[in-house]
Order: sequence, then C-alpha cells, then structure tokens
Amino acid sequence: MEDKKSNHINRQEAIISIRGLYKSFGDLHVLRDVDLDVYKGENLVVLGRSGTGKSVLIKIIAGLLKPDAGIVTVLGQDVAQLSTKELDQLRLKVGFSFQNSALYDSMTIRENLEFPLVRNVRNLSRQEIDRAVEEALEDVGLGQTINQMPSELSGGQRKRIGIARTLILKPEIMLYDEPTAGLDPITSIDINNLINEVQEKHHSTSIVITHDLTCAKMVGNRIAMLLDGRFERQGTFEEVFESDDERVQAFYNYNFVT
Repeated sequence: MEDKKSNHINRQEAIISIRGLYKSFGDLHVLRDVDLDVYKGENLVVLGRSGTGKSVLIKIIAGLLKPDAGIVTVLGQDVAQLSTKELDQLRLKVGFSFQNSALYDSMTIRENLEFPLVRNVRNLSRQEIDRAVEEALEDVGLGQTINQMPSELSGGQRKRIGIARTLILKPEIMLYDEPTAGLDPITSIDINNLINEVQEKHHSTSIVITHDLTCAKMVGNRIAMLLDGRFERQGTFEEVFESDDERVQAFYNYNFVT
C-alpha cells in the first residue's frame, strides 16, 4: 500500500493546535508537554500502545476532559476558556465516532440518526429530516438499513451507522476512536475506505486514534506516534517506522510480525 495522498490539505491552516499539553490522573502522567498541529483537510493518525493517552487526547480536544496545563485551540477557539454554551456550539462542528458506535438499541437506525439532528438543529421540516437521514446513510452505503434495529446489524454495519450519525450534523472535524477495533480484517478495510471517502467528499479534518498499523497506513496523510506521553515520531508511515528506537520497532513487530 502506498502512502495516502489528498489534494484537499491546507498545511498553512491548523484547524487544531496544541501547545504544552499535560494531563495526569493521580500519579499516572499520561500526556507530557504535547505539541501538535492538525491541518485543514488532513487525516492525522495518532498511534500508540493501549494506555498511552490517545483517547485522553481527543477527549481533551472535544472538551470532555480538561488539561492540567497547556493550550488546545480548535477552530480558532481556546477550548479550556469556553463557556458551557460556547463549548456546546463548538461540539456541533466536531464529530466524535466512538469505539463502540454508541447507538441506542431501542431506536431504529432512522431514529438513531434523527436524534442528534432534531436535538441540535431547530425548525427542520419532516422532508428536510428525511433527506438528511437518507443522505447520511448513502454516505456509508447502508440506505437499506433505515428501518432496522441496531441488534440486526453486524459489527461493521454498526460502525458505519455510528459514523453516519456523526456525519448528519456535517462536522468540520471528525474524531475516530479505534474505528477498526473488534472487526475482522476485511471489514476493517471497508471502514478504512469509508474514512477516506468521508475525507474526500466532505473535505473534513480528522484525527484517527488507533493501534492498528494497517488502518494507519491506509487512512493517514500523516502519522504521529505517542511514546512516553509525547509525540516523538511524526511523518509518513515509512518515516515514522524508519527508526532504531526499540519502542517503535516493538510496536511495528507486534502488528506485522508473526
């Protein structure tokens, strides 16, 4: 697989900018002096072993956790300084695709997709709601599931519906938390292709949290690897793994060497 390219990346415009970020939980120092820029139209993959702070990072970006120190700027706004109302408005522009898809089991697929739309966008007609739901389902290739229940779908289909529910609000930023976790290799490739299709169609800016190197190689315009709480390796897939660092090699071998 070749490195993924995109004509939509503007490396002069940082949509997310992080400087001097620290986050600890008691004596556990998860993020230590993290600096990071994510550019408009870019798929940035954040790699790291379990427990290295990858999910903590995107929760801070989304304003779900507060940093101990440092500045996190999203779409020009300092997240830590926003009021509750301002944070709610920012989150409408930031789509969060959860690892477990986070669908409501008691709702049909249509109702799952309608829920964030009706809750956050006022005065929509029934026709506008139907059109938005159908478009979001078409984006993920699952228009036929509209009246099904989540329990009737496969794991890969639920992942796709979770992404559709995020896309329905047309966010400028997509945050994917372990999008291929628990999926078989073929379904994982389908999800990776979907992430690329979302980027190309919507020109979205994305952070993809994963420890799956196949995912990283397929979707990442740039890779940033968390090692001991810092981004010590950044670049293309090849640039990140052209290293004698034993921590980097061990991570690669765990994924690719049997």
